[in-house]
Amino acid sequence: MILRVSDGPSAGRWRVNVNPVPDTTTDPLTGLTSAEVADRVARGLTNAVPDAPTRTVGQIIRGNVLTPINFVVGTLAAMVIAAGSPKDALFGGVIIANSVIGVVQELRAKSVLDQLSVVSAPKAQAVRNGVLTELRVHELVLDDVVELRGGAQVVADGTVLTSENMEIDESLLTGEADPVVKNAGDPVLSGSAVVAGTGRMVVTKVGAENYAVKLAEEARRFTLVNSPLRNDVNRIVTWVGYLIIPVGVLLATSQFFRRDEGWQESIISTVAGLVGMVPEGLVLLTSVAFAVGVVRLAKQRCLVQELPAIEVLARVDVLCADKTGTITEGSMEVAGIQPIEPADHSEVDAALAALAQLDPDPNATSRALDHHFDEPTTWKITGRVPFSSARKWSGMSFARHGNWVLGAPENVLTTDYTGVLREQVEHQAAMGRRVLVLAETNVAFADGQEVALPAVQPKALVLLEDVVRHDAKATLDYFAAQGVTVKVISGDNNVTVGAVAKRAGLAKWADNINATTMPEEGTEEFVDAVENGTVFGRVTPHQKRAMVKALQSRGHTVAMTGDGVNDVLALKDADCGVAMASGSEATRGVAQLVLMDSNFSAMPAVVSEGRRVINNIERVASLFLAKTSYSVILSILTGVFALAYPLRPIHLSILSWFTIGVPAFFLALEPNDQRVNEGFLRRVLGKAVPAGMVIAAATMAVFAIAQLDEKIDPDHARTVAVLVAGSVALMNLYRVARPLNPLRATLVITMIGLFALAFILPWGRDLFELPITEAWAYGLAAALIAIAWPLLQLGSRVAEWHHRR
Repeated sequence: MILRVSDGPSAGRWRVNVNPVPDTTTDPLTGLTSAEVADRVARGLTNAVPDAPTRTVGQIIRGNVLTPINFVVGTLAAMVIAAGSPKDALFGGVIIANSVIGVVQELRAKSVLDQLSVVSAPKAQAVRNGVLTELRVHELVLDDVVELRGGAQVVADGTVLTSENMEIDESLLTGEADPVVKNAGDPVLSGSAVVAGTGRMVVTKVGAENYAVKLAEEARRFTLVNSPLRNDVNRIVTWVGYLIIPVGVLLATSQFFRRDEGWQESIISTVAGLVGMVPEGLVLLTSVAFAVGVVRLAKQRCLVQELPAIEVLARVDVLCADKTGTITEGSMEVAGIQPIEPADHSEVDAALAALAQLDPDPNATSRALDHHFDEPTTWKITGRVPFSSARKWSGMSFARHGNWVLGAPENVLTTDYTGVLREQVEHQAAMGRRVLVLAETNVAFADGQEVALPAVQPKALVLLEDVVRHDAKATLDYFAAQGVTVKVISGDNNVTVGAVAKRAGLAKWADNINATTMPEEGTEEFVDAVENGTVFGRVTPHQKRAMVKALQSRGHTVAMTGDGVNDVLALKDADCGVAMASGSEATRGVAQLVLMDSNFSAMPAVVSEGRRVINNIERVASLFLAKTSYSVILSILTGVFALAYPLRPIHLSILSWFTIGVPAFFLALEPNDQRVNEGFLRRVLGKAVPAGMVIAAATMAVFAIAQLDEKIDPDHARTVAVLVAGSVALMNLYRVARPLNPLRATLVITMIGLFALAFILPWGRDLFELPITEAWAYGLAAALIAIAWPLLQLGSRVAEWHHRR
């Protein structure tokens, strides 16, 4: 038994204890006494389980605030403030924005998921002191007697004490769709549910010893989904981090020792070079783009538990979907009723309606028939034999309407199950349908009596099939059109799963495989079978996990959808796990996406949001990295040749706002559902580095040439340096925004206007330290700007040529 230590130095931890033997002789009518409950609570034999694998509020705040990029930017801002120029530290505001967005989004996701867990948490009806009492799951103790009724979830492992035709659905644990009849002495597992009948059980395992908890134990750990986009951004930040220290030392020594400037001016010049190298806006914009995507998906009832999950799903090329709850609704429907001559069609319909509507413990078959026949029956029941898995049939007797039997053909028909009738049954079964036979007998049934099946006369075949979601076909067609391979993985019969896949419109549905016949896990033959197969049945939870790993070993990006405990391990190991809110709490805890309405058709919207994020971030990333490129080049030139740095930190603020930050924000939120291509970093650097080289060369040239005039000091020369750097950067913005639409054209023109106002308006010149200089210097700036445009175009063509190679 695993127990939580409540006090002492090990408080809150789990320890292994000898598992006490449960008392399966507990009286089902009286249950435990108050004293017996108190004794078990004192011994720690309660049904408490480890906390769900979500981060605490403190961990969320630390994870979003204490980041390398925030540390670098914060340090640089503090240095500028210490040097006596707080205005030059405006760039530090990105720390607050970046942290707030990440914290708010993750806290929001945690809040919604916690509320969902509370709402969906099952309750238990326990018998204590002879009274039926409703308890929360963690209040149960070992040897508690729990009453089970239709629709109730089994909240702990136990043994059945009494059963009245009780059937348990274990599909969330095993994937097997058929309910299992439970009799006294049979075991029941946590995570299963009662679908018919009633009974009482005694709790034999509590807490972490329960089957469902053990199955989910491997997944009870918070992990971040792998995000190529985030990895590329982090890689860029890492490279910049390696550059900052040597470049910073070079800049500081050249300004302080070789140029003999004061320590304050040396710090400001050094920070100007270093802060331009940090692509802090790219990190912020990535967070904003993800956060906006999360809000948009929330409106479609899709909970994103990790920001990069929508990006990963956009890159997915294999989607592994569970049948139940994903493609189907998890219920049955009547596919057809075929009377057997010379049976009367109306009499057959009336008998089936009565059998369904008068059943006191309806199962999935009864509910499907009840839904099929709208008109209430007028028949009166006189006797009944309930369904059981052993006999696989049920019977009812009716006043003035005879005696009827409904069940599996091979069990109901003993002498007539041959020839054409058998062929019909086998044909329908091969199509994935569940086939039952309706028959009539002359022997009356009595309540509470176990009787052998009397001689019967077949009257009709009843065909049942899984209810396929109305939007499943459109969703599968969407993924097929986008080049995403869909594989259906289920614990149900592979023929049945293949038939469901066919009705849902999945290609290669006939290629269904019984997983029990597959090669050994981990072998190349197993990987080949998974790669080539489309529909898999009789799959165990560990096989699902092995299938995900097999596909990943072949270079696929794999998403997994599921709703049951049997899906937990595969959901956790998939590149992106998608859970249905109607499923088990364990699946919701490990998935990166939760479909709140359990609606598979929400998946295309998630893919579209991910594509918008990736494609638009790629569009604007070259703007940020162009700034990084020209800042690195300017810093190296300044440090090596002991020159004055051509820009101040406040100048980098105006350059960042009008040529990068503001336009990038709008460009990143535009619709864009183009398919995602690999090579993000290579393409972005191919555009950014040439642009950065042109901007750096033009800026340094105008700064150096302007100072040849004795009337122009470094502060006045910086005016034209900012003008050139900003103008060429705006050209780069125009190049990135093409082809122009009304929004992009308005955006580019607005940025040009705002940048110009900083030079025209007196308060703009004062705020951004742009004093008016000699007229010829402005002419020189215009000439260099004109030369820069063809150089930018040349750089683009060279990058495109290199990419095609």
